[in-house]
Amino acid sequence: MANKQSWIIWGLGACCLSAPVLAAVESPFGTNGIDALRLHQLPYNLIGRKIAIGQVEIGRPGRFGLDKAVSKNRSVSIAGAFLRNELAKSNSGVDPHAYNVASMMVSTDKGFPGVAPGARLYSSAVGYGKSLGQPQECLSAQHIALQNGGDVRAINFSFGEPLNRDPRPEAVLDGNALLTLCIDWSSRVHNSLYIIAGNQGKGGIPIPTDNYNGVNVAFSSRRGGIYNKVDVSNLAAVSEGLAMRLAGKEINLGPRRAIGIVAPGNNIPLRNPDGKKNKVTGTSFAAPQVTATVALLQEFGDKQLRTKQPNWSIDSRRHEVMKAVLLNSAEKIQDNGDGLRLGMTRTLIDKQNKDWLASDAYNDPKIPLDSQMGTGHLNVFRAYQQFSAGEWNPTQTVPALGWDYRTVNTEASVEYELAKPLKQGSFVSITLTWDRLVELNDRNKNGQFDAGENFRDRGLNNLDLYLVKADDKNANAEAVCSSISEVDSVEHIFCPVPTTGNYKIRVQFRKKVNEATQAYALAWWSVPVR
Repeated sequence: MANKQSWIIWGLGACCLSAPVLAAVESPFGTNGIDALRLHQLPYNLIGRKIAIGQVEIGRPGRFGLDKAVSKNRSVSIAGAFLRNELAKSNSGVDPHAYNVASMMVSTDKGFPGVAPGARLYSSAVGYGKSLGQPQECLSAQHIALQNGGDVRAINFSFGEPLNRDPRPEAVLDGNALLTLCIDWSSRVHNSLYIIAGNQGKGGIPIPTDNYNGVNVAFSSRRGGIYNKVDVSNLAAVSEGLAMRLAGKEINLGPRRAIGIVAPGNNIPLRNPDGKKNKVTGTSFAAPQVTATVALLQEFGDKQLRTKQPNWSIDSRRHEVMKAVLLNSAEKIQDNGDGLRLGMTRTLIDKQNKDWLASDAYNDPKIPLDSQMGTGHLNVFRAYQQFSAGEWNPTQTVPALGWDYRTVNTEASVEYELAKPLKQGSFVSITLTWDRLVELNDRNKNGQFDAGENFRDRGLNNLDLYLVKADDKNANAEAVCSSISEVDSVEHIFCPVPTTGNYKIRVQFRKKVNEATQAYALAWWSVPVR
């Protein structure tokens, strides 16, 4: 038992361990946190019904009727419980940490409801043991992705692998660990958005935070009752010069940023498997809030599809679209009440008390993501607003708020002209997401990863993003704002409009690395002249 416990601590990092039981506080899912509870109420009535989400960890949550640990607690319902790619055995592999993570997503407890209490959660335990590692973790992830008829919209990773367990010589976070490649492959093949607890830096659980196709989550703490500061115990580090050398090896190689978004993770109140109140801290409990948010949005999207709403298609189920919507709607700088800062409700600050406007991501077009804040703080209601605006085709003018999913060819561009002029001094938020291409070296040709197989990294095509004046017909003319990273799978613009006028968004396929046609998702939010 001692070995089992020490492995959990080693494998999960101290920042994911439960804190002592404290008095309950306002839910992080309310208006001072991610503002998800609003969507549970009328007229929205969104709780994630019929939407499948997944969970992979070393252990698994107890399942009522299968495990004694939850025999008196029905508040966390598990649609499927597995040990890797087989059905879970009674009272085997049950873990309180996994239960707490699951409760953040699907708890039906009236005092501590999950973000998506109506969602169908499938959970797989990798298991404990020195012989178990990334191949087994990949098998577990693949098995979860194949549940619900292969329709699992998001998969939560509140665990990871230390670099010192990676079998590669001189292992670094370069995107080439087996589990990282597996996640980027599965994202594309199974169309599921992987949400990863982002405990990166000197220590922690870095693999697979060097993924390209998922979203890594940092966690916030409260100041003045509002979740608006990147918690000081986040392990995210900056990868330049001396800072990188001091941080050790557990940070992305090169300038590519790791964190995508921030969610509450300090002193989060919930119930343990035995029904007792507890408080927990760490990215382990921030990540599942993002995962469950996908379930709320996808319930809405599927309603739109069933009722054949205009400007809506099955593109709404794409993982790239969910990623773009979540990142683009994140909060950075509190609005003054005039709407010019897109109605944002909080100013998020990093560990050094700097806000987005003081970040290199704001000031350098080659850096789309802040190293600590990503694109900002999760706001579920804003994500709903972004998503519900619908999909818009660039062959016609597009509204001030919307999203799209399509393809662009090498050295070509796609332009989205905004229908109304934008107001001087207002901010524009635009996010472009696309996948790194990872392929399975499928030795037995069964279409699935098997132990002993590996992956081929075919790299990342380079796409760029611009905001330009609508009457600008020259593809090489100077942009008003741009995001031109050469290494990231995300481009993100958040900038003020210099003069009132007509503008368009340009997606440019800058450099081909693998295929000549690249699928992408785009989300935008702007302020038109009224």
